[in-house]
Amino acid sequence: METNTNENEAQNVPSNIIIKYPLLSFEKTIFIDVFEKDALLILAKGISYNNIIANLLWIYKDPGNLVLVINSSEHEEKYLMEKFGLNALPNLGLEREKSYLEGGVHLVSTRILVVDLLKNRIPISHITGIIVLRAHTVLESCQEAFALRLYRQNNKTGFIKAFSNSPVSFTFGYHQVEKVMRALFVTELFLWPRFHGTIIKSLKSRQAQVVELHVNLTTNMSNIQTCLLDIMNYTVKQLKSINRTLDMKEITTENCVTKKFHKILQSQLDCVWHQLSTRTKEYIQDLKVLRSMIINLIHDDSVSFYALVSKYRTPEYAKVNSGWILLDSAEQLFRLAKGRVYNNKNEFDPEPTPKWKCLNDLLLEEIPEEVKKKQAGNINNTKILILCQDNRTCSQLNHYLTMGPNKYLFYTAFRRDLTINAVASKYKKLKNPCVKIDNKDEKPIKINNKEEKEPKSNTKQNVTHDTMKYELEDNEEEFNADESKSNYVLTLTQMASQIKGAKELPNESIFEPISQIDNLDITQIETEKPIILIQTFKESGNFFSLEKTLESFRPEYIILYHNDVSAVRQIELFEARKGPDELVSKVYFIVYDKTVEEQAYLTSLKREKQSFELLIETKSVMVVPSYQDGKTEEYFNLNVEDENDSVDTRKAGGQVTKEKPVVIVDMREFRSDLPALLHKKGINIEPVTIAIGDYILTPDICVERKSISDLIGSLNSGRLYTQCTQMCRNYSRPILLIEFDQNKPFNLQGHFVVSSDLSGADVQQKLQLLTIHFPRLKLVWSPSPYATAELFYELKQGRKNPNVAEVLALSGDNTADDMNYERYNIVVHDFVQKLPGVTSKNITRIMNKGISLDNLITLNQEELETIIENKNEAETLYSILHVKATPADLNKEDKLFGKKKFGGKNLFYNKK
Repeated sequence: METNTNENEAQNVPSNIIIKYPLLSFEKTIFIDVFEKDALLILAKGISYNNIIANLLWIYKDPGNLVLVINSSEHEEKYLMEKFGLNALPNLGLEREKSYLEGGVHLVSTRILVVDLLKNRIPISHITGIIVLRAHTVLESCQEAFALRLYRQNNKTGFIKAFSNSPVSFTFGYHQVEKVMRALFVTELFLWPRFHGTIIKSLKSRQAQVVELHVNLTTNMSNIQTCLLDIMNYTVKQLKSINRTLDMKEITTENCVTKKFHKILQSQLDCVWHQLSTRTKEYIQDLKVLRSMIINLIHDDSVSFYALVSKYRTPEYAKVNSGWILLDSAEQLFRLAKGRVYNNKNEFDPEPTPKWKCLNDLLLEEIPEEVKKKQAGNINNTKILILCQDNRTCSQLNHYLTMGPNKYLFYTAFRRDLTINAVASKYKKLKNPCVKIDNKDEKPIKINNKEEKEPKSNTKQNVTHDTMKYELEDNEEEFNADESKSNYVLTLTQMASQIKGAKELPNESIFEPISQIDNLDITQIETEKPIILIQTFKESGNFFSLEKTLESFRPEYIILYHNDVSAVRQIELFEARKGPDELVSKVYFIVYDKTVEEQAYLTSLKREKQSFELLIETKSVMVVPSYQDGKTEEYFNLNVEDENDSVDTRKAGGQVTKEKPVVIVDMREFRSDLPALLHKKGINIEPVTIAIGDYILTPDICVERKSISDLIGSLNSGRLYTQCTQMCRNYSRPILLIEFDQNKPFNLQGHFVVSSDLSGADVQQKLQLLTIHFPRLKLVWSPSPYATAELFYELKQGRKNPNVAEVLALSGDNTADDMNYERYNIVVHDFVQKLPGVTSKNITRIMNKGISLDNLITLNQEELETIIENKNEAETLYSILHVKATPADLNKEDKLFGKKKFGGKNLFYNKK
């Protein structure tokens, strides 16, 4: 299916445009489209736009231009900075202003760009254009949309080009792609799915040789998968049966095993989470648990999977789950998981992972045979790349290849804290076998076909040989360290001819590590032996890592141990870019047949295809107004509130002028969406670092905005009391705005908003005390930033704008010290604040001049008076620190009972 008009042949690049980085034919078509028009480009996952952007930046990399790249990830920034020799923008505003004036290409964080645009540090009219990466994350309320709106208001000629590799993200929500296009100020939408005719034709010119290897699950694994799917089906049905009024069409067993499952849950249920019953929340949590189990069944070895399953067969978990562990399928699941590790004699005899045998055959038989068939083929010069889903699998394969399956599974059992009473015969061949038994009376255990007695021990783990225990503990540290690595380089310790024909997995190691790739230049390795590189699809979350590895390592053989749509397409592009003299790579695609792994891969392809079909249909019917590009004032006149509501100010002679509303915003508030929404309402924003409040609406109205987490932290530390004191002293109408997350419940109940050391009741009580202590303080509750923007707009009506100079001149008595509040130990600060004689006015002087609690106790009353600057308060503090309080004479008080009025605290304490 084709989506663009110029689909038959790639366009020729105009002669006046110099392309620095080679492009495939379909990439040239995309490049010309994007270069000529402001547009949103949506590419299929894995079809990289790196070279397209690189050529765009190469064209504009000139001091005469000023091009800004926003919304880039950390890895994208690093990639572009290395490619073009770019430097990070300075932190100081004046230095950034100088960098902007020098022109060229700049990678800038959106928050900094917004402030620089508002403060006119950047010559907006001279900006050549803005490139937006990861466009699927752009929403109307976010910082990127704010920056683009400020840019387009003052620059009608510069370009805006947006790129995205996530078509599925544009299908969530109502008319999502149209909303994003409006926020980006673009009128063109370019769609390039993998099934686009030009891409198919371009990639068919040179294709890798692909071999699909379908591996069957063991009988136990297949039965476990059936049990888990049965339980998931039951849970999904129960979830839907008690929530018939909710839209749960996306919550299916098929979607539960995909990577997008958490996003689906969030989009479907976050906004109504507080309305769901406890049982519903238990079902949702159990679906996540079952999903992790079914994925670990495919990815983990038998020992690790049994250890995982065992965690859920406990009384503690039985109390918090929805009841699935009581099903017959659950009982069968636990029994089968154990059967994969222990045989009928209860001996430790775990079954190896089926993919290990397939990988072993490829590395030791098929690939060596393939190399020999080629003319002048030499196994010693062969490069093999193994790609995995995550770091754990990389570590697993590394240990399997360097230790052998038996030793690896034995070590894994030790690490997972599994009890082994006896071992199968094949494990007795291992050097220094180790057996761990229960913490009970002496038990006979078999070691090298001999029965020995293990003495009773007080330790939690009993190991037969101390030397072996230390060896295992050393390996435990190595295992833990390895699980954080995402790549390994190995080579054969023996020639392939010596190990050819092995029908079973080798017990001994036939591979050895060279070193970690991070400290190794692959191109400099002497190819005396074949090189095997094990790596994740995204090294530490870097989706550039595979592309970089393919270009530098240039493997002849690629083994996809797990499946990934993006990785498959990156390999396709790598092969298509190869020179005519290079050999065609051979790709082995290992997949479990008729499993959730295969289904998840097919579901990913299906979801992406459906997303593109929906986007194509949307593009064919959507109406894009010509003024949406913002290059005329018509857009802003239609999308900003009527200026008739602006503040009226009268001048001499009876003339009336309209003054546009202004709000002073603290610089730290630009991390939130509220300033962007206020600007969209037609309110001018003045970014200033202010000491009191977050938003100054009028000369009288000051607002301190708190999210739920900020509110709880401030109440707990006492910070909010100080902030309210300052607002009440300097403004006649102080407001405490409590803003909820728009996707979260609008209440103060539940563990998700309350920290572990503060309960919901404590929060409410402290808020009540706050209102009692500050009668003029108004509490405003807002469900979202949108509601807050509407409220601020209404509060501004008919009122004067604040004066920046006056706001900067205002500061409370403790303002300077409050700026350094975080440097105090909060526990000590709260303790001192509760002492008699300590007030909000003298707490800062005591914390600064008292040095420490030890020093405070050594001071006499005169010295305390010097610090506190108040005789009565100093006397009270000295008294509580030095006058000993003892229980009163109860016998004496008993005699006076009924004959004397209540004596207050003296009834319980007397001073000596």
